[in-house]
Amino acid sequence: MNTQVRTALISTAGHCKVACGFCFRADRAHGFLDTATYARALSRLKETGVEGVCLSGGEPTHHPRLRQLVRLAHQFGVSVSMVTSARTAAEVTALSEIAPLLANLTVSADSQGAMLLGRTTRTAASGIHTLRAIRTGTRILHVTCWGLSDGECQELADLVSEADVEIQFSPVVLDERALLREGKSVQDYLVQQQLDADRLGRHFNLSGRYRAYLKELRDLQFPPAEGERWSCRSATVYVSADGYIRRCPYGQASVSVNAPRAAIRYFLTAPAQDRVTPDCAAICRPSAESDERSASCAAQA
Repeated sequence: MNTQVRTALISTAGHCKVACGFCFRADRAHGFLDTATYARALSRLKETGVEGVCLSGGEPTHHPRLRQLVRLAHQFGVSVSMVTSARTAAEVTALSEIAPLLANLTVSADSQGAMLLGRTTRTAASGIHTLRAIRTGTRILHVTCWGLSDGECQELADLVSEADVEIQFSPVVLDERALLREGKSVQDYLVQQQLDADRLGRHFNLSGRYRAYLKELRDLQFPPAEGERWSCRSATVYVSADGYIRRCPYGQASVSVNAPRAAIRYFLTAPAQDRVTPDCAAICRPSAESDERSASCAAQA
């Protein structure tokens, strides 16, 4: 089955200072996305029907030509969204300068348990502080969750209500190796994930689609056999900071933005060969039924 590509997740940098312990990023390198490479990518993506791009990272506010990246997308008639962990004054200033040009902005945060697990300091309160300073179409706080309490859930509900922003959630994704490092069993993980979902459900209106996503994620993380994993059905492609297009951020197959037009078009219109994994499911929607996580690139920042 083929899925029409409609959006692109674009890495603006190959490095990130946040360095979450549960990071989903597919690339680890130094340097920023070159504007000429980016412009060529936009041109080729537009030709194959891409309507919107999401700038991610590393941290996009660190890109020295961030405003130019956003303006270039508009010149190609492509809408721009962004996912960021911006907290410092310099990062928020860079963000505020391009905010009116964004269709939506997602600021990443972690629950208290996720911060401990991932060794981060991205609190929900500081994320809300960033969102309050920004004026753009849609503002979203995206929280990666682990070990939630009812008190923390109530605090989150109060924060987003007062700030008048949207909120989205993702569970921490741990593979079996990560579980071993944390001294946890598969059963421990599944129990905690369900407890977190139940607590969120007492304070937020979680749809059945979000719970379906959690079930799919559990099935992906601990399948009975490798063959149980399904083929990629995401409408989002990935562009790395060094100028390669992949149907999946973690896929092996890629095509350079400098390849001939026909080669890029074939790559983007042919059925994807990648299999869905827990990491890419946390970034892209694994099936049409799981579109609760509409800002599917939020887990990148």
